[in-house]
Amino acid sequence: MSFDGKSSSEAEFPCRSGCGACCIAPSISSAIPGMPGGKPAGVPCVNLDAEFRCRIFDSPERPAVCASLKPNPEMCGSCRREALAFLTRLEELTRP
Repeated sequence: MSFDGKSSSEAEFPCRSGCGACCIAPSISSAIPGMPGGKPAGVPCVNLDAEFRCRIFDSPERPAVCASLKPNPEMCGSCRREALAFLTRLEELTRP
């Protein structure tokens, strides 16, 4: 994700550099630029760059579901591996 234009909640717990877990682990059912059918769980979003930052972070095309997901200590853990594990488990628990 980008580190520009942080909201106040992101300033309280900033997005971890080089993580991208929230752009990989969850499924997204809404259209995403470059992924008109959304994305399956565990598949990196096509808008995630090589440094695990969102290329459309500040764009109006960024899906509302992405913008609504805010980093927090429970979700992000202490490292990328913990964030991926938490979000993967959450995806499994909420699968229809």
